[in-house]
Parts: sequence; structure tokens; C-alpha cells
Amino acid sequence: MNEYLSVLRIPDYRKLWLGSLLSLLGDGAAWTALVWLALNDGGIQAVGILGVCYTLPVMLGGALVGPMLDRFSRRNLLIADNVMRCVVMASVPIVAVVGDVRLGLLYAVAAIYGLLKIVPLGVVPAVVPELVPKDKLQPAAALETIGFGVAGLVGPALGGLLIGTIGGANVLAIDAATYALFALLVLSMKARLPRPEPEPVGATSVVVEQSGRGWRPAIQLVTRDKVLLAITLSFMAFNFVFGMITVTVPWLVRFELGDRPELLGLLLAVLAGAELVGSFVAGALKPADRQMLRMGTLQTFAGFGLMFLLLPSLPTVLAGLVVIGLLSAPVTVASLALRMSRIPAVLRGRTMTLMRTLMNGTPPLGAAVAASLLSAGLYTAAVWLMVAVAMLPGIAVALLFRNASFKESLAPETAPNLQPYASPEPTAVPDEDSPVPDRARTTVKS
Repeated sequence: MNEYLSVLRIPDYRKLWLGSLLSLLGDGAAWTALVWLALNDGGIQAVGILGVCYTLPVMLGGALVGPMLDRFSRRNLLIADNVMRCVVMASVPIVAVVGDVRLGLLYAVAAIYGLLKIVPLGVVPAVVPELVPKDKLQPAAALETIGFGVAGLVGPALGGLLIGTIGGANVLAIDAATYALFALLVLSMKARLPRPEPEPVGATSVVVEQSGRGWRPAIQLVTRDKVLLAITLSFMAFNFVFGMITVTVPWLVRFELGDRPELLGLLLAVLAGAELVGSFVAGALKPADRQMLRMGTLQTFAGFGLMFLLLPSLPTVLAGLVVIGLLSAPVTVASLALRMSRIPAVLRGRTMTLMRTLMNGTPPLGAAVAASLLSAGLYTAAVWLMVAVAMLPGIAVALLFRNASFKESLAPETAPNLQPYASPEPTAVPDEDSPVPDRARTTVKS
């Protein structure tokens, strides 16, 4: 707990985290409301289309926004993003006052949300190393995941309860208010978060262009660093599974577990609660030496937990969601801390955005596949597909990096402006006590 408190005592980081948390809480409630409105108006096919609209534009948004994160003030980008999404979410309750909310508007709101979603996903982890010391990156990374967990736990449940009292459209008005609050908190930060300047590069085993403003340097870094590449590919597979879950859970509520919005909110909250517990534990632990081995093993067992869904009863569905949430969250925390420490500051905005854009580009495909299989009555096949897609990349990562050492990944620096730079292959060491560094260093500051 002290690790978390020490990070939250930093005023600007606390404002950034709190604003992000409030926005995520509103999004959790808003997603439940959007799903319920679409389900009532258009059935499961409408939910599938909504899932695609909610996630597919992330790819386009990342392609447009990514290079901007290293060219402009990240503070101004966050403020502009929150103001725009506030207006978009507020459009639904405004339309509801004067007439009926049609599916086309819901799809448009979801699509614009997806288009802008990559802004905070890219900006927040890119600026965290500028706000907290390097040896606090693990709890800072955990706090980001905890924020997602808290929001996912409270937001969907709150949304499910509010739908019956104020209506689904008005739940989106609450989400719009959270965006406004996030913008105000960022505006009050003392850190200006300007664009990073080109940095001198020391001896490294990965040579990438840092002066370019486009995607090329980030693409070079991700493709040449086997750790970053493995993280990206395994998360793309796992997020495909989560895309399937976004359709499968509402389908189970409607056709197998009882047709109640409260139950939908409960199931989504259970998954988020399990992720919250897993994130909290992961952030309190010291980074593992065999970090990638641990990540691959946890992802494998998280995928195995999906087998509980083969029996579509409330206890087994709850058990499956608990297992996947509890075991997948530490993978996210460990990988985020590792990325923060490996990516140089001048490339952090683009590289984080590139990786998260690719990772968030697969849920639409998962949602579309799940909708097709469930519409055809192939529930069992959908579950087995989720199990395979989740487990196989985890097994591959565990085997490929079983001897990879990360002893210095999150070690405190002896000078304030030193930042590690990644080598494409972490050093394999014969035992746990061999103090072999896994990458060269360069003087940079994010």
C-alpha cells in the first residue's frame, strides 16, 4: 500500500490518475447503457455492430493521433480529447429530449468514441515517466490498471442500476460530465507536458531513427525488439478474446441467465473486480526476473479459465470471468511497466500508441466473430475458439522467453535523467543470480 501512496502523493500524477479514473467510470456506465439500448432496439446483431463501432475506429484513430503525441503538447491533446468526447456523449441525451434515439446515433457515438479512445491510451503512459521516478513505474503502471478495474467494477454496475431509474440516454449525460471534469483536472496540472525533444543516443544494440516525425521509428523499434513485438502480438490475441466476451456475456444474459440489465452489469462488474484484485496484487509485488515467462504463464492459465463457460450457468460463468480477470490483469501491469522502461522518451508517445492501437484493433474482429457464431447457435464453438486464441500465445511467450532475464528493467537510476533503452533480445542467464544487464543505456528523459 505504501508504494501506491508514495506515487499518489505526487500532485500532478494524482490529478492525471483521478481524471482518468472519473472518465473510465463514466465510460463503464455508458457502455452498459449503449449495449442495453442497442439490444432492445436491434437484438444481438445490433450489439455486435455496436461492438465493432466501439472498437474498430481505434485503428484509424491511432494512425492519425500517434505521431501527434510526439509533436504537440500532450496536455493540450488530453484537454481537446475530453472536450470533444464530452460533446459527443451529450448528444444522445439531448436527442432523447426532443425525439427517439435511433440505432444510427448509437453507432455514431460509439464510432467517435473509438476514434478518440487512443488519445488517453497513448498519452497517459507516455507522460507517466515524466511525473514519477523510474523505480515507481511498477506501482504507477498498476494504478493505471487498477483505475480500469475500479471503473469496470463500479461503472457497469452503476450503469445497470441507473438505466432503470433515469434511462439509458441520461447515463450518457453522466459520462459527458466526467469528460469535463477530466479536462479541468488536466488544465490545473503544473506540468506542461510539452512534446519531447530529440535526445542524444548512446551505444545501443537497436538502431532506430529518432528524429523522424512519422511512424517509421516506432515501427522499427517494435519490430526489432522481440520483447515489444511479443507483447504486442500476444495482447492482440488476448484482446480478440475480450472482443468475443463483450458479445458473449450479453448473449448469455438474454438467452441463458435471465433477461435483466442488472445481471449484465453484475457480470461485467465481476470481471472488472477480478481484474482489480489481480492488478492490486501485481503492483505491490517486486518485478520478476523472468518477467516474460511469468506473463506467458499467467496468460495461458487465464485462457484455460474460459473453459468454465462451456457450462452456461451463472456459477460457471462467474467462475470463468473471475479466473480470466484475476490472471490477465498482472500480465497487463507487468507488460506496461516493462514498456515504460524499455521505450526511449522521444519515441514513447508513438510507440505506446502504435502498440495500443494494434492491441485495441482486434476486439472488433472478436466481437464480429462471436456475433456470427452465436447467431448460428454455435456457442460451444465460440468458447473453444476463445480458449485456443487466449492460451496458445501465452504458451509461446512462456517458451520463447523462459530464460530471459530482466533484472535491471525497473531498477532505480543513479542519476535522475538516465533511462534504459531496449535491446531486441533480453539476455539469457544460466541462473537467477547472474547480474547480466539486458540492454544498453542512453541519456534520455521522458
